[in-house]
Amino acid sequence: MKNEGKMTFREAFSLNFRAFKLLRQKRPGLFESIFCNAVVTAVIPYIGIYFSARILNELGGERRPEVLWEWVLLTVVVTALAGLLKAAAARWQNSREGANYFIRTDIYNDKMLRMDFCVLDEQHTHDLYSQIKQNDNWSGWGFWRVRVNFERIVNAIITILSGLALSVTLFTLPVPAGSQYAFLNSPLFILAFLAIMAVVIFLAPLCITKADSYWVKASDGARFSNRFFSFFGFIMHTKERMLDMRMYNQQEICSQSYKHDNVFGPDGPMARYSKGPVGGLVALSAAISTVFTGFAYLFVCLKAWAGAFGVGSVTQYVGAITALAKGVSDLMKIAGEIKNNGEFLRTSFEFLDLPDRMYQGSLTTEKRADRQYEVEFKDVSFKYPGSEDYALRHVSMKFKVGERLAVVGRNGSGKTTFIKLLCRLYDPTEGQILLNGIDIRKYKYEDYLQVFAVVFQDFQLLAFPLGQNVAASQDYDRKRAEKCLRMAGFGERLDSMPEGLDTCLYREFDEKGVEVSGGEAQKIALARALYKDAPFIVLDEPTAALDPIAEYEVYSHFDELVSDKTAIYISHRLSSCRFCDEIAVFDHGQVVQQGSHDSLLADENGQYAKLWHAQAQYYEKHKDGEPEDL
Repeated sequence: MKNEGKMTFREAFSLNFRAFKLLRQKRPGLFESIFCNAVVTAVIPYIGIYFSARILNELGGERRPEVLWEWVLLTVVVTALAGLLKAAAARWQNSREGANYFIRTDIYNDKMLRMDFCVLDEQHTHDLYSQIKQNDNWSGWGFWRVRVNFERIVNAIITILSGLALSVTLFTLPVPAGSQYAFLNSPLFILAFLAIMAVVIFLAPLCITKADSYWVKASDGARFSNRFFSFFGFIMHTKERMLDMRMYNQQEICSQSYKHDNVFGPDGPMARYSKGPVGGLVALSAAISTVFTGFAYLFVCLKAWAGAFGVGSVTQYVGAITALAKGVSDLMKIAGEIKNNGEFLRTSFEFLDLPDRMYQGSLTTEKRADRQYEVEFKDVSFKYPGSEDYALRHVSMKFKVGERLAVVGRNGSGKTTFIKLLCRLYDPTEGQILLNGIDIRKYKYEDYLQVFAVVFQDFQLLAFPLGQNVAASQDYDRKRAEKCLRMAGFGERLDSMPEGLDTCLYREFDEKGVEVSGGEAQKIALARALYKDAPFIVLDEPTAALDPIAEYEVYSHFDELVSDKTAIYISHRLSSCRFCDEIAVFDHGQVVQQGSHDSLLADENGQYAKLWHAQAQYYEKHKDGEPEDL
C-alpha cells in the first residue's frame, strides 16, 4: 500500500464518515434500515433475559400462579411483537441493500465516466482501481467495511444501553447489614470491580486491533495474490483464451504460476501471522474476556447468596454485566477497525479525488444546417504524460466537410494519437486544434463529441439486441437502424435473423442470442457510426476483419455510406486509400507527405511510394512467379 504517512484516528474517522455519506447518498434508506434492524436485533435477547428473571424470581419466591401467568403471558406477547418487528426491519434492510455490491461499483463507475479520458487512460489510475477491487475482494476493506461497521456500532451501543439498564440495580441493591458479605456494599469494592471491567474493555479490543493491523501490513501481498487468483484461477473460463490454451497447453505454465502464489497458503505470511502474533493476540483477547466473565459470575452469585436479590436475577445481572462489557469492548474494537479501514479508504478517495486536467469550455457547438464544419490542426505537438518523447510533432492540416482524408503510416507513427487529439480525448501539448476557427477547448465537451462518430479499431458491442447496439439506446428509430445496417453491408445477415433488430447479440443474457463474426461485428460498429449521423465520421481500420469481397463492397459504396460527411480513414492497406481525396502520411509523429494517391505515388522516393510498393510485392509477380524486385 502506498505509504502517505501514519494514519491518525482523526483522518480515519473523516474518511469513514465521508464514505458513509457517499453510500447513504447513493442508496437512500440503506443506513436507516440497518439502524432499525440492528436496534431490534440487539434488544430482543434482553427481553428474554428480563422476563426470564422475573419468572424465576417468582418461582423461587412466593410462587403465585396469577403473577406467574401474567409474566408468562406478557413474555409471549412482547416476544411475538418483537419477532414481528424484527421480521419487518430485516425485510426493509434486505430490500435496501439487495444491490449493495453494485452501489459500490457505481461509485467508481460514475467517477470513471466523468473523469477526463487522459486521466482514465493513465496507468496510475488503473493501478489505483485495481488496488481498490483487490482490497474489497480479499477482505471487504473499504466501502463495504463502512456498512458493516455501522451495523456493529449500532449493535454495540444498544448492547451497552441495555446492559446498563438491566445492571444498575446490581450495584444499588445492598447486601443485608450484618452479613459476612457486607463488604460487597463497599464503594471501594465496586470501584475495584469497575476498574477490572475497564481493563477488560480496553485490553481485549486493543489486542484485536493490533491483530487486525497485521492484515493491513499484509495488504500489498494479499492484493497481489487475489489479483493472481482472479486471473489464473478462472482463466479456463475465458472464451477468448480457449483456443490458445488448447493448442499450446498453456494450462501448464498457468498452473505453475498459480502455485507460486503462496500468500494465502499454509507457508505464506497470512498463515505465519495466524499461527504467530495474530493467533496469540486473539487468544489473549478471548482469555481476558473469559476471566472477566468468571469474575462477574462470582460477584453476582455472592450478592445473591448474601440475599441482595433473588436467584432469578442472577441470569439478568450476569447477562447484563457481561453484555455491557462486551458492548463497550466491541465499540473499542470497531474504533480500531475504523482506523485500519482508513488505510484502505485512503486509496479509494485518492482514486475518487483524481483531478481533471482538461479545460472545460462553455461554448455550444454550432448546429449548422449546411454542416459546413472545418477542422484545422495548427502546429500541433503532443507527448503522453510521463513521456519525454513526442508522439506528434508540428502537425498542421485542414479538412472540411465532405472531404475524404486517409491517414496512413507505419505502426507507432502517430495515427491513433492524431484521432485521440481530434476527438479531444487528449489536449495538445503545443499548438491548437480549431473547429470553424475556434479552439476546441472552448466548446462544451459533450457538445463537441456530437460532431464525431468514430469506429475505433478495438470497438466494443454489448450483449443487447441488435437495434439497441446500432442506436446505442433502448428507444430508437427502427427504420433508420435497419437502413444503416444495410448500408454497412449487414443486410443479408439481418434478413436471416428470426427476430430481426430484436435479436440479442451473444448469449450472456439470452440463450437465443447469436454469435457474430469479427467481420459482422465490424459492420454493426460501422452501422452504429452511421446511425449517429455526425458531420465527421472517423474509421480506424474499418475493414480489417472483412473478407476481400465484403471489403470491396464497403469501398464501392463508400461515398453513399458517408454521404455529405467528412470521412477520416485510417488504414494499413494503402490499396484502400485510392477513393480518398487526400492522403496524409505519418512517420515518427510527423506528417511527411500529403496529397492525392497519384501525386504521392509519383514521388518514388517518398514514404508513401515505399509503403505502396512494399505491399504491392505480395500481389504483383513476374511471369516466372518471383516477386518483383523493389
